Amino acid sequence: MPEQGADRRGHKGNIVKNIDGVNKADIDIEKSMKDYGANSLDIIEVVSCSMRELNLKVPRSELTDIKNIAELADKFVQYLN
Repeated sequence: MPEQGADRRGHKGNIVKNIDGVNKADIDIEKSMKDYGANSLDIIEVVSCSMRELNLKVPRSELTDIKNIAELADKFVQYLN
């Protein structure tokens, strides 16, 4: 099982791959992906890529209230345990 910090670093990589103009070093996990210019399709792609990498299935209904990158990582960690 990956540690929470490693899980968050993975999300950062997916954010960089899917959202133009974002540098991994500049990502603040307390911000939302929208703060970095992501549209809804970008966010879906980041979430989908992260779930595939973690071999994880989280119901979409569980993701609707996520406010920032840290909360997304925490939700994934819940499903890894």
